[in-house]
Amino acid sequence: MTQRKLLLTSIGITNELIRKALIDLLGKPINQSTALFVPTAIYAYPQGNNYAWITLQSLGNLGWKKFGVLELTALPSLNKDVWLPEVEEADAIIVGGGNFFYLSFWMQKSGLFDILPELLEKGKTYVGISAGSMILTHSISFSLERFEKTGVYYDDEYDEEAPINAGSDKTMHLVDFVIRPHLNSNMVPKATLENIEKWAAKIDVSLYAIDDQTALKVIDGKVEVITEGKWKLFEKSGKAINKSS
Repeated sequence: MTQRKLLLTSIGITNELIRKALIDLLGKPINQSTALFVPTAIYAYPQGNNYAWITLQSLGNLGWKKFGVLELTALPSLNKDVWLPEVEEADAIIVGGGNFFYLSFWMQKSGLFDILPELLEKGKTYVGISAGSMILTHSISFSLERFEKTGVYYDDEYDEEAPINAGSDKTMHLVDFVIRPHLNSNMVPKATLENIEKWAAKIDVSLYAIDDQTALKVIDGKVEVITEGKWKLFEKSGKAINKSS
């Protein structure tokens, strides 16, 4: 039986341990592997094009045999036979960070939301970066009160709002926990351990807080923390049960 292989990161392949975990999931060297990168979520941010380019350079420099881009906003206007064969051929599908709600919207509208679980069952390696990691999890935080008033999704924990008429809170439920990335990062000032502990207490599933030097390697639901940084796991009760030094 094929194993479902996931590498869920905060900001990508940031250190040697995470790179080795990627190679292990691929089952072969990176220079013998092919990958497709989904940059879509980042375009909802100011200067998103610049961030997309920086991430493309970083990922491309890993030395793939073949590396391409899968832009979700283009897919609804194309026949699947134009783009699906390349997705099916890739060893790794890398979904980048950015606005979670925008990513969820376009994952669904493009059809990748429905196709991806089947592809993973066939042995693809999934690499998530921030929102790209969160899209696979149990759920995402948003302010229901604000949504009922405005119709716009707003993450009151990370202070992130969906573009008008282009947002969704739907996740793929491929793992039974929640991820909060960018622990202690200047990029997300609210993502302190103190705040995340409060957020964890509000939900009924486990929550992993991970920093930018940490990743979760998941094989068929079994989680291994890969880290050169800081992380913490909160059980359903909100009680922290482990962390790195």
